[in-house]
Amino acid sequence: MALTLDTYRQLGRSGLRVSPLALGAATFGNDWGWGAEQDEARKLFDIYIERGGNFIDTAVTYTNGTSERMLGEFARNRRDSLVLATKYTTLRRPDDPNSGGASRKSLFGAVETSLRQLNTDYIDLLYLHVWDPTTPVEEILRGLDDLVRQGKILYVAISNTPAWQISRMQTIADLRGWSPLTALQLEYNLVERTGERDLLPMAQELGLGTVLWSPLAGGILTGKYSRQDLTAPASDRGESARKSFNLALGGVTERNLAIVDVVKEVAAELGRTPAQVGLAWTLHNPGVTAPIIGARTAAQLQENLGALDVDLTPSQMARLDEVSAIDLGFPHAMLASDHIRVQTRGDLKIQARH
Repeated sequence: MALTLDTYRQLGRSGLRVSPLALGAATFGNDWGWGAEQDEARKLFDIYIERGGNFIDTAVTYTNGTSERMLGEFARNRRDSLVLATKYTTLRRPDDPNSGGASRKSLFGAVETSLRQLNTDYIDLLYLHVWDPTTPVEEILRGLDDLVRQGKILYVAISNTPAWQISRMQTIADLRGWSPLTALQLEYNLVERTGERDLLPMAQELGLGTVLWSPLAGGILTGKYSRQDLTAPASDRGESARKSFNLALGGVTERNLAIVDVVKEVAAELGRTPAQVGLAWTLHNPGVTAPIIGARTAAQLQENLGALDVDLTPSQMARLDEVSAIDLGFPHAMLASDHIRVQTRGDLKIQARH
């Protein structure tokens, strides 16, 4: 199943074609204490583009705006060949109650800021970044549709939102003739598979492409953590801010390390790295459009791009699926169990057993 960055995939039911791995630009700039300086970020961009990549992900506030500004500079001479995705809705500033959230005012202000920072006159794909329960969905959808009609954004998308709200929004957009949601961005990886309960099936049913953030579970699937990290004193935990962040969130657990053990076994069998196997597992999922890779160095990016060449066998996929399996919960588990059976007896009777 060898892929290349120019093995483009359609994004949902749209006609937009994107690379099977998106380049995450949250690492462009070190304003948050762990990103890439300008020269290194430029290397990341150039490597990705030279390999045929066209799909780059950022947000209006990533690294305090540095991410978009760098990306705008790097993309200056090849803008029309790229698919630039950015996001709006963030936490509000204390001095401005309308500086965040999903309101029309926040939306239009964020888009104008992104256009300036990206040094472009249009955004290919705009996500509502984080669900805002205080803003009516009609206000969100009409605002997004207005921006599409103005030519400032081409496609609209959503992330970090409950499946039932997304379903509701897509239905309203269809009924009103407004721009439909084209893509869903969600966290999905071998450690975090709860998207299989509702988000991924919903996306397939409603025609949304799926873009994955944190496909390596914040670095857990790279194998850089060990069981010593479960009990190590806080002062000894990790050599970086990102590693300490993972530990603080509780992402390093016995379950997750057991998953990593199998990832390492498969990687050894293939002569690959754990990171490549973790990414390849997502690429083998037919319901996934593009994971986002967030490298900080050229070496990390080259390693991650190596996942395109990893061909997992059915046996290896089964082992990875088994060790990382989740309980789908109600009603999915019930519907898949013997509590409901379809029995064929001549006239095709459906019998429910309780």
